[in-house]
Amino acid sequence: MSAQLYPAAKDLAKVLWQHHTIYRERDGGMVIRGEHVQRWISLGVAGTRGDVRIRAGLILDGGTTAPARTETVVPLAAGTAELAAACRRLLADLTSAAEPPTPSRPEREPRRPKAPKARRGRGRRVTAWVLGVVAISAVTLYALAAYSASLGG
Repeated sequence: MSAQLYPAAKDLAKVLWQHHTIYRERDGGMVIRGEHVQRWISLGVAGTRGDVRIRAGLILDGGTTAPARTETVVPLAAGTAELAAACRRLLADLTSAAEPPTPSRPEREPRRPKAPKARRGRGRRVTAWVLGVVAISAVTLYALAAYSASLGG
């Protein structure tokens, strides 16, 4: 089944994008990258009935791929036209999900940043350490005084 994915991916890539890169994934699936549109399509085996799992995602700055945002399952025997239609639906869903939502009401004025609060955590920690050292020193001096008194000094 994975041997049939390469010809299907090659035909599909020609239909979807003029400029594309096709490569094989570790699990035997095929990936079609459209760098100019910052999108990718993945074809993988889904089950044992000849179905293909199609996933779509974004290509981030620097060329890394974001995890798939949409996916569907289509029979491989359906042909290139059906696969392309499924891919276009996924890419349309991906594009609508990637666009920022339009505000339903006018935006408010941005708030002025508040003045930073004084950090108390560090001062309390230092105070606790100083008090701990003072307490340990006092106990040690008391123990030494008691020990020297017992020796008769």
